[in-house]
Amino acid sequence: MDDGKIKELFKKRDADAIKAAEAAYGAYCRRIAENVCRDSRDAEECVNDAYFAVWNSIPPKDPSSLKLYLARIVRNLAFNRYNESHAEKRGGGETALVLDELAECLQSGESVEDMADRRQLGELIRNFVKELPKKERQIFVLRYFYTESLADLAKRFSMTENNVSVTLHRSRKKLKELLIKEGFYNG
Repeated sequence: MDDGKIKELFKKRDADAIKAAEAAYGAYCRRIAENVCRDSRDAEECVNDAYFAVWNSIPPKDPSSLKLYLARIVRNLAFNRYNESHAEKRGGGETALVLDELAECLQSGESVEDMADRRQLGELIRNFVKELPKKERQIFVLRYFYTESLADLAKRFSMTENNVSVTLHRSRKKLKELLIKEGFYNG
């Protein structure tokens, strides 16, 4: 079933909307949540909570892409779940590593989540990512949106982990320079 039909089911408050969303995007949403949470039970709860959030938000919202709307909700819920479960100790996991890598581009005292909520910064980062060469863009998005491991990225792009790491480092450096230029970071 396509996005439009699934959204119509949500608008009509038809219980089949959740079944249709699960059939169309369940595996995709679980992958996002598992990459962040690193725990299948937490990931499953995030996905279920996302369906509930979509149920409560459509209508009045009418996202242009249900898949991306669900992905954003799942990702935010997964980061919240991760932060709750790692409140005292922030180490060892891929998610903490990803957040630490991005933290070098941000002002101290502000989390990635706080900064990402700011509309202007979000637009700046979206434009930055769009302007990256295709392969760099794919690596950047898979690492920092989907929290893919360096090993998985290296395999996917037939690169060494070191090459992936260097590519990401260069992209982060460019992003940091842009953020400094635009006044989001005082360097």
